[in-house]
Amino acid sequence: MAKMEVKSSLLDNMIGVGDMVLLEPLNEETFIDNLKKRFDHNEIYTYIGSVVISVNPYRSLPIYSPEKVEDYRNRNFYELSPHIFALSDEAYRSLRDQDKDQCILITGESGAGKTEASKLVMSYVAAVCGKGAEVNQVKEQLLQSNPVLEAFGNAKTVRNDNSSRFGKYMDIEFDFKGDPLGGVISNYLLEKSRVVKQPRGERNFHVFYQLLSGASEELLYKLKLERDFSRYNYLSLDSAKVSGVDDAANFRTVRNAMQIVGFLDHEAEAVLEVVAAVLKLGNIEFKPESRVNGFDESKIKDKNELKEICELTSIDQVVLERAFSFRTVEAKQEKVSTTLNVAQAYYARDALAKNLYSRLFSWLVNRINESIKAQTKVRKKVMGVLDIYGFEIFEDNSFEQFIINYCNEKLQQIFIELTLKEEQEEYIREDIEWTHIDYFNNAIICDLIENNTNGILAMLDEECLRPGTVTDETFLEKLNQVCATHQHFESRMSKCSRFLNDTTLPHSCFRIQHYAGKVLYQVEGFVDKNNDLLYRDLSQAMWKAGHSLIKSLFPEGNPAKVNLKRPPTAGSQFKASVATLMRNLQTKNPNYIRCIKPNDKKAAHIFNESLVCHQIRYLGLLENVRVRRAGYAFRQAYEPCLERYKMLCKQTWPHWKGPARSGVEVLFNELEIPVEEHSFGRSKIFIRNPRTLFQLEDLRKQRLEDLATLIQKIYRGWKCRTHFLLMKRSQVVIAAWYRRYAQQKRYQQIKSSALVIQSYIRGWKARKILRELKHQKRCKEAATTIAAYWHGTQARRELKRLKEEARRKHAVAVIWAYWLGLKVRREYRKFFRANAGKKIYEFTLQRIVQKYLL
Repeated sequence: MAKMEVKSSLLDNMIGVGDMVLLEPLNEETFIDNLKKRFDHNEIYTYIGSVVISVNPYRSLPIYSPEKVEDYRNRNFYELSPHIFALSDEAYRSLRDQDKDQCILITGESGAGKTEASKLVMSYVAAVCGKGAEVNQVKEQLLQSNPVLEAFGNAKTVRNDNSSRFGKYMDIEFDFKGDPLGGVISNYLLEKSRVVKQPRGERNFHVFYQLLSGASEELLYKLKLERDFSRYNYLSLDSAKVSGVDDAANFRTVRNAMQIVGFLDHEAEAVLEVVAAVLKLGNIEFKPESRVNGFDESKIKDKNELKEICELTSIDQVVLERAFSFRTVEAKQEKVSTTLNVAQAYYARDALAKNLYSRLFSWLVNRINESIKAQTKVRKKVMGVLDIYGFEIFEDNSFEQFIINYCNEKLQQIFIELTLKEEQEEYIREDIEWTHIDYFNNAIICDLIENNTNGILAMLDEECLRPGTVTDETFLEKLNQVCATHQHFESRMSKCSRFLNDTTLPHSCFRIQHYAGKVLYQVEGFVDKNNDLLYRDLSQAMWKAGHSLIKSLFPEGNPAKVNLKRPPTAGSQFKASVATLMRNLQTKNPNYIRCIKPNDKKAAHIFNESLVCHQIRYLGLLENVRVRRAGYAFRQAYEPCLERYKMLCKQTWPHWKGPARSGVEVLFNELEIPVEEHSFGRSKIFIRNPRTLFQLEDLRKQRLEDLATLIQKIYRGWKCRTHFLLMKRSQVVIAAWYRRYAQQKRYQQIKSSALVIQSYIRGWKARKILRELKHQKRCKEAATTIAAYWHGTQARRELKRLKEEARRKHAVAVIWAYWLGLKVRREYRKFFRANAGKKIYEFTLQRIVQKYLL
């Protein structure tokens, strides 16, 4: 039996308000109360128009089953309760049916559930698109790229056990039918400083712990590793084990995922060898040694680790040892070699580890792209999924947080611009008058950071490139000079008296007033992290490695391709990649998922209102609602609107035979809704105030109650009439059946009586015949018996005669035999007496001879 189509709406059985646009009154308190009410009832998704707010439940909920996927498949966005599947379905159908390239932007704080949201989007799209061997293989490869990238790019932080420490944007490519062809992954700014140092309570990247926990003894021996975490300086020990996380099982999952994605066995082994080399680099320690010229030189304390690294990577030990002790600087035609002190040697070691891991991660992304890219050259439809690090405010915020927050500023900018653009385009498309909306444009903050002449990134690059002594302090001095009057910048030495209220602001810090709030940045490390320098000697040592993967990661180490041009800084690279991302997003139709974490404890059932309030403010969610409500709070296509409210008007109930728009016009005129409260678009009805919609809902609810009463009354009458007619028909049927039964019973009695009489007569006749037969049989048996007795008597007489005759013959024979015997004995006695002496003598002699011979 086919599944019955259920007509439902976002407004049915609603806990709180499913769409924040309909919230009355609209303020921060009611916004948070509505989110909390829905969260307490396991409703973690709420809409702001077409934007999905997702509150992380920190537990598994039964709302992602295959049945749920089918419920939301090919359904109107507002038809069912808010869900991430509704947004995914809307984006996929727009891409498939309207040829509109889509992008799904997932934003929020670290720990808010962005990574899980991106997985759910991809799993939904994989479930609803086409089937087939090739399509299923592409879907499986796209889904299995996640575990690999998470292992190498995610880590445990104080806020999240599986925090993405890189930005990921995946373009999934589809053919004209909507079947996936492949994908392309772009990664942004891996937090490689985590490789060498992690804050207290945090871990290094997952892969290190997974490798040591899940690898076999044979593999660990081959990689020259030990299972004990404490053996490696790059691994923090205070949180090496995470409750609820099985690193060993995850390692097996990653190996399996690499195989599905298309990694060859030797490639997977090479990757693990590089990971092992990075781990062992952290165990190299240096000691100072004075030279004749008075300069200090660094020497490796224990060369055993260095030896094992060289064996793993097939590098000449002498070459690598020299690279850690000396630095060669090339200037035009001259080469100058200088010794490295202990601090510089440790810097070189850590720089090599960070670069090695960062380049390995980029290689992994490129390798995955080779496997999952579309094989055909046909025109493709594209759906982009952006899962990027969230806005971060820590106690100590450094260069990484500055870059991450800059990226979030750009995303907020594009969010506001595209939201307004989409709203305006819909009003124009529906021929509705548009009212200008005032909103905070964070372009001024973006300009403060990215301006090519006096932006913070430009000044940081300028500091890194200028000759002379360059320190973080000189960079801060420059910021104080250039940005002193900027309203969103402040520091201890800033002349911006408008914001200089905090006298406790440290000298080595500056503060930026982001859209999400003020963030204090420690300037220490900005210059070094932006330079991201790797000494050329180390690059050349890596290029000389016999390990093919490591050699390919350091192409600049090739002496034949010496490039004296300074490599681009980390800041400029990230700025360029963010600009490319923004251009990419602006060419697509945006869909937004705004993730919120309810508490800092990663615990279920806890809703911290102050924390949620902070996120609502910096995500600009209230502003988003006001933008949505600035014109009209609610809009709906004419057909579903008429279907929902047609019972409120006699002309439209129960069926309206004309166009849907005419029916809605008749309905609204009948209800006397003020003209200023609604407007008719080309395909939708627009309602200005949520109160009007709720009045409609109240009227509908009352009308439904009246209709229910009417239906009950008619039903009860129909039921009573039906019951009476049924009883009447039943009485007739019962009487007919009884009469039939009585006649059948009487007939059966007559029939059974006749059968009894017949049986008695047949019995009497049979017994009579039996008696006659028995008499005849007895007569025959008597004659037979008499004959048998006569024959027996005759036989016995003859037997007796024969026996008597035989006895006589026997007696004669016996007597004759005794006579003959007597005669023979008499003759024999004579013969015996004549020969007996001789026979006895011979016999006796024979026995004596036998006796003695024996």
